[in-house]
Amino acid sequence: MSKETENQNTETAPQQTAETAKPEKYSTRIRSFALRQGRLTASQEKALNEHWPEFGLEVKNGMLDFSEVFGRQAPTIVEIGFGMGKSLAEMAEANPHNNYIGVEVHKPGVGALLKLIEEKKLSNVRIFNHDAIEVLEQCIPKDSLDGVYLFFPDPWHKKRHHKRRIVQPAFAATIAEHLKIGGQFHMATDWENYSEHMMEVMSEAPAYRNVSGKGQFTPRPDYRPLTKFEQRGHRLGHGVWDLIFERV
Repeated sequence: MSKETENQNTETAPQQTAETAKPEKYSTRIRSFALRQGRLTASQEKALNEHWPEFGLEVKNGMLDFSEVFGRQAPTIVEIGFGMGKSLAEMAEANPHNNYIGVEVHKPGVGALLKLIEEKKLSNVRIFNHDAIEVLEQCIPKDSLDGVYLFFPDPWHKKRHHKRRIVQPAFAATIAEHLKIGGQFHMATDWENYSEHMMEVMSEAPAYRNVSGKGQFTPRPDYRPLTKFEQRGHRLGHGVWDLIFERV
């Protein structure tokens, strides 16, 4: 399970253009992704053309003012790697009192979410088509987020690739800088080895406490939608592990 997960996270960077070329300071960072840019469907391309100007955010525009972006003050949550956007759209629809910022590098996923935003008439979602690390560092104010979600990131299951896993001590520290005190970092994975890796990294991060107790995983909260692939996994006896750590 995982590679085909419906809400598979990619937390990656888009293909390079003159406009999106990385600053020199990022050139040596190990990437936590393999870019797999698929073809846009006609409906995804249409959604991008019609709705990106309203719901899309650009890193080049710098630090965000959430009240300006959303036209209100409300709890704000970032989801890193929203895949095709189904879960993010469902969460935004079920929780209209929250603001959601999705970060995804694959344009088909961005187009799919924009299509869902239009279909569900959502006003509380904005999207970055960019590398999540750079979005956090260049666009998200520190101490500003009520939550960060990382659902089903690439597990990099081969041992020699474990260094490419996004959940590492430096990443945990970066997330903590952008969470409010009491804000939560919620992770989920269907790879047991990665869940153990996440637990080890997060348990050693001084800025957090495990909301379920030391070394304990958390039952899936109602707000995290159950994907079809996850439902199938449960029927086959596959595990899914949720971890929720609160900034202290």
